[in-house]
Amino acid sequence: MKIGQIDLGPRPVLLAPMEDVSDVGFRLLCRQMGAAMVYSEFVSCDALTRMISSTLKKLRINEEERPVAIQIYGKDPGAMAEAAQIVVEQAHPDVIDINFGCPVKRVAGKGAGAGLLQNVPLMLEITRTVVKAVSIPVTAKTRLGWDMNHIIIEELAEQLQDEGIQALTIHGRTRSQMYTGQANWEPIAAVKRNQRIRIPIIGNGDITTPKQAHEAFERYGIDAIMVGRASFGRPWIFKEIHDTLHPDELTLTARAINSTYAAMTPDWMLDVLKEQVRQSVERIDEYHGILHIRRHLAATPLFKGIPNFREHRIAMLRATTLSELFQLMEQTRPLIKPENNGTLYP
Repeated sequence: MKIGQIDLGPRPVLLAPMEDVSDVGFRLLCRQMGAAMVYSEFVSCDALTRMISSTLKKLRINEEERPVAIQIYGKDPGAMAEAAQIVVEQAHPDVIDINFGCPVKRVAGKGAGAGLLQNVPLMLEITRTVVKAVSIPVTAKTRLGWDMNHIIIEELAEQLQDEGIQALTIHGRTRSQMYTGQANWEPIAAVKRNQRIRIPIIGNGDITTPKQAHEAFERYGIDAIMVGRASFGRPWIFKEIHDTLHPDELTLTARAINSTYAAMTPDWMLDVLKEQVRQSVERIDEYHGILHIRRHLAATPLFKGIPNFREHRIAMLRATTLSELFQLMEQTRPLIKPENNGTLYP
């Protein structure tokens, strides 16, 4: 699969753009685990054009994480075009992605993100101006429609393609669904079957296991899949899926961490989580770096099934120093052996 001249190989798996999650450290780790391409956090075009320092920090790219896409959002075509140019000048990403899918109120409620599903002409104008403003590939991410009574993705995909995007990611929910219910991939498959569609179609929504990833490619015929929330506390999901989709390439190893354990063993996974914590602390500071990583420690399946684990989990989430947290994490090591935890891989 290619986005412009960027070859992502067959059946690629991509890391989704996620606010306060897909920062440079996490993106790099996921790339080293097998993600074919990674996406930045959401970047506000209004904040970019005002050169807000906290927003400019989101443009930081590690050369080792390429190919990488920076995702921008906004509702003003001129501001979006200006922001796209700033992104290219400051970060030099491989791709610019336009956020037409974020459902949260502070974005969609103000007419950006998924809010533009209620104003398709403006969405198309934004797309057109951004494509004209930059020389690198522009892609978009959106949803099926505003609600179940307005599933517009088949026509919208053609319109966005006609405006110049070079790939389209479709989340299999409407804006009104937010993240509830089950993602519906049938409309995504219908877009892919459309003979007018020439650009790659990337499916997104509820891919949590290698089996689901394989079935998505087989059943829906999409060009790539995007994984989001399933990567929380589980960056190795990209290796799990890669090794299932490409069994002839099992030489892929996650060289991102210094571990004496074999890849994909529980001990190795614990070392991956520790490396994720370490990178977060190095990038920010000890207190805020640990705070930033807590959602991953809370969500990881690694500790699933450990008896009477609640108090220990709470202690980990309350830890404020690296030594304290690592000591608590090391105490789990003998408890997460496969014979004690048959639910590690659902």
